[in-house]
Amino acid sequence: MTIRVVLCDDHAIVRDGLRNLLAAESDIEVIGEAADGKQALDVVRELSPDVVVMDINMPNLGGVEAVERLTAERPDIRILILTMYNHEEYLFRTIRAGARGYLLKDSPISDVIDAIRKVMQGGSVLHPDLADKLLSSFRRDRQEKEEGKELLSPREQEVLEAVVKGLSNKEIAEQLFITETTVKLHISNVYRKLGVKSRSQAILHAVKEKLVTL
Repeated sequence: MTIRVVLCDDHAIVRDGLRNLLAAESDIEVIGEAADGKQALDVVRELSPDVVVMDINMPNLGGVEAVERLTAERPDIRILILTMYNHEEYLFRTIRAGARGYLLKDSPISDVIDAIRKVMQGGSVLHPDLADKLLSSFRRDRQEKEEGKELLSPREQEVLEAVVKGLSNKEIAEQLFITETTVKLHISNVYRKLGVKSRSQAILHAVKEKLVTL
């Protein structure tokens, strides 16, 4: 059986390299490619591949959002994240959304090939450096549930304080030396944990509950 794969990455050199390397495998065929998140949605919807290899940081629509949309439409879809980002937020959000694996781009090609085969068979794959982070997160989530609340991470606290100060996403990114995409991810997590739906609600909640110092 041939595993039909779609590659989603905004760098053509990465897609070309992966396609050429996968071409040497008799049981794997690259049937489509996408250079951004929106293209990824269109290509996957049109071709219905067996496995989607997805980058995180892409234009128009990020990989995290693409994963969430695709898994919402097709809960059985097999998505393998292949990215340079080892941020906990990206890992947790994509895994929670339904991604079957998360590898870093420094992984040997043999690991990527094995991961494609494994997720095709219904298994899961995780880069070794990220395993401890995922286990720590599960332990932390369980502890927070037992305590009846979900705490903000140190970085989420910094982002919340910047939001209360009135900084834009761009200004927060510059201040914390992170990307705007990462800022949006942190803000989304803050909203979820605080149980709010907007910037103004987050500010009011933070001030009322004394989560920040004015």
